[in-house]
Amino acid sequence: MDSTKIIEILAYTIPSLITGSVAYFLFDSYFKDQQNTRRWLLQKEAQKDALPLRLQAYERMALYLERINLTKLLIRITPLSQDKNDYENLIMAQIEQEFEHNSTQQIYMSDECWTIIVTAKNATIQMIRAANKSDRVDSADKLREVLLNDLMEKQSPSNAALAYIKNEVGQLW
Repeated sequence: MDSTKIIEILAYTIPSLITGSVAYFLFDSYFKDQQNTRRWLLQKEAQKDALPLRLQAYERMALYLERINLTKLLIRITPLSQDKNDYENLIMAQIEQEFEHNSTQQIYMSDECWTIIVTAKNATIQMIRAANKSDRVDSADKLREVLLNDLMEKQSPSNAALAYIKNEVGQLW
């Protein structure tokens, strides 16, 4: 083969290879962009469906925190007897029952928010236990009184968790 034929073949082949490579990269880029656009649209549609569920979960947990707020809880649940331990158990059972009823809402919230809600529940239970062990408490009515006095001095754990929920919901917009 003569060198002019080789140069002639290369003169036709090299531009064809360059054009083919450029076309491949352009089409590849275009198809990836289309795939990303479709994925984004699907995600946007899923978020549109999920947002009401997330908001409902935050609403239910806000209601839970309001219901376990000791001030409201002590007004709503009156002692059945004068035994302080029975009253402590009744209040804690109510808190746990409410929590179990709403525990599925955690799948719609951030882990940090859920942890704060669980911490508020546990802190509320600890406040009840600490007050019941106090020397000042000798009856169920006295337990209510001591708990309410303690709440005047410090903030309820559920109020702090509720503030966090409000902040997190505000970030959804």
